[in-house]
Amino acid sequence: MTVMQRHRRAATLAAALLLAAAAPGGGAAAADLLMFEEAGCVWCTRWNTEIGAAYPFTEEGRRAPLIRRDISDGPPDGVRLAGRAVFTPTFVLVDAGEEVGRIEGYPGEDFFWPMLGMLLERLPPPRPGPNG
Repeated sequence: MTVMQRHRRAATLAAALLLAAAAPGGGAAAADLLMFEEAGCVWCTRWNTEIGAAYPFTEEGRRAPLIRRDISDGPPDGVRLAGRAVFTPTFVLVDAGEEVGRIEGYPGEDFFWPMLGMLLERLPPPRPGPNG
């Protein structure tokens, strides 16, 4: 990652933190992003380093909160996947207990965000929160 990319990411994180602190309560999350991982996964570690800390403070993280799962544990109760997760990390967008789509592996932050954005476009519009 270049110095400019690091500065851009830091500025984005700072802005996200400020917006999250000032927000009067956004839309209610209807979806979750399952992250299937395992100990020793270097790509999981890279995702954690590049994205993990900032994810909950992003628009994407508020729309689809992250739920971490060990790949050997399978999905949470009540969640139906199109198929089992084979690679780590595997990110599965779930809405109302049904798989919407997935990202297998971690392609780097420059590709992860647009790929996640395309998955999120498949969701129905966000529901208004308690403050409208």
